[in-house]
This record gives sequence, C-alpha cells and structure tokens, in this order.
Amino acid sequence: MAKPKEKILQLKIQLRGSKPPIWRRIFVKESTTLGSLHEIIQIAMGWTDSHLHSFIYRGEEYGTPDPEFDFGDEMKNENRYKIGSLLKKPKDKMTYTYDFGDNWEHVVTFEDIETDCKETFLPVCIAGKKACPPENCGGVDGYYGMLDELKDGANENIEEIREWLGEDFNPDFFDINEINKALKAMFT
Repeated sequence: MAKPKEKILQLKIQLRGSKPPIWRRIFVKESTTLGSLHEIIQIAMGWTDSHLHSFIYRGEEYGTPDPEFDFGDEMKNENRYKIGSLLKKPKDKMTYTYDFGDNWEHVVTFEDIETDCKETFLPVCIAGKKACPPENCGGVDGYYGMLDELKDGANENIEEIREWLGEDFNPDFFDINEINKALKAMFT
C-alpha cells in the first residue's frame, strides 16, 4: 500500500498593524515544526533572529522554553508541534510574535492545501509585499514614524534615520528570489 502524500500547506504571514500590509505567502509541509516555521518566517520576512519569539494558538504559547526566564506560564516546546497538528483547516490562524520589546506581531493564516505543488524545494515563498522593517526601530509605530520623518525631510534626525535604515532602503522593495535562495540554503 502506497504511503499517502504529505500535504503542502499555503500560509500567509502578515505583520499586524502594517498599512499598507507587509506580508509573505509560503508553501510548507504539514510536518514542519513550529521551530522550523520560526526560521522560515525569519527568512521570509527579513528578520535577523536576534530576539525572542513565540507562537500563540488557541490560548497556548509555543516557543523555546528557557528556565532562566520562567515567568510561571507553561510554554510548550515549539519543536514538538507540527503546523498540520494545529492549523487543521483553511482560515485557522495563529499569532507569531518576534522581539518582545518592539512586539512585531504576525498573523499566520492557513489559506489552502496545495494539491498540485510544482515547487522543487520546500519551504518556498510564492508571493509577498513590502520590505521588512529594520530591527529595533520601535515596532510598527516606530517604523512608520521613521518613514514619515524621511518623507518630511526637515527633521533634525534625518541623517540618523537614513543611517539606521541604510542609504538603499526602499519600503516598497520585496525580493522573492533572495528569500527563496536563503530558504533553499537553510532547508536543503
């Protein structure tokens, strides 16, 4: 008897509070652990994995338990849970928070089961919009504040902001090829 083919899930990851929306759409295997999904999100969004993170699904928190930072809440080990065991049907959602200081919240939505996947490797990013904000800029509000100050051009901190963002920073830029190159390097 042939082993059933593993399901490929289509997920959308959107940065909560971003307007216009900053998002990525990816294909992943249903057996992908939340720990691996964390790495995938880091690459797809453009983060540097320099801060703590967690997933919240139906009131349960998943992440990397650390007895040194035990606040009494039980965090489930993200490496023991697969996406397909939590997100079971289209429209199921979970929250992924990266950097508890800047509080970058992402909504992870299970959009569809891909039955005719032609991709040569997984995970893969298939679409997205907008550049990822830079680390440590004060969350969504801080990021948009920086962009507003750049547009204004008369701010006394303009040079500092340009240095922080980088001379070539373009908030509309999204490079799917670079993301997939990095995903392929990490997961093959």
